[in-house]
Amino acid sequence: MNESLTFHFDVDGTDFTSAGQASANVKRSLRQLGLAPDIIRQVSIAMYEGEINMVIHAGGGEADVTVFEDKIEIVLKDHGPGIKDIDLAMQEGYSTATDTVRSLGFGAGMGLPNMKRYTDEMHIETEVGKGTTIKMYVNLTD
Repeated sequence: MNESLTFHFDVDGTDFTSAGQASANVKRSLRQLGLAPDIIRQVSIAMYEGEINMVIHAGGGEADVTVFEDKIEIVLKDHGPGIKDIDLAMQEGYSTATDTVRSLGFGAGMGLPNMKRYTDEMHIETEVGKGTTIKMYVNLTD
């Protein structure tokens, strides 16, 4: 496979019940492509955490997943408030989620740390007041 295959999703930022649909669709598609279960799990977890973050903090956004011969690229882009302090946001347990969001069972401060944990590479570009783009990669080869 010398070409890439891209999946695009719009993440609705107004509805917690739809959060996770993009990651579920990606999981199904990667299964159909015959990728290894551990790869599918990594991508699904990273995608889900990113999706939830976009709903909680940014009012939604866009997710693009591209399958290359040697890796999977996940690009999450939103037009939310941006991340003021990336180092702080990367600390497990740190969250700016509202009490309402926490009462729904979200906002435990594990989103970004889990996204980093389940990918081989992660880059965050953010500008306060403009939004955030997160690029993650899961290697398909050792």
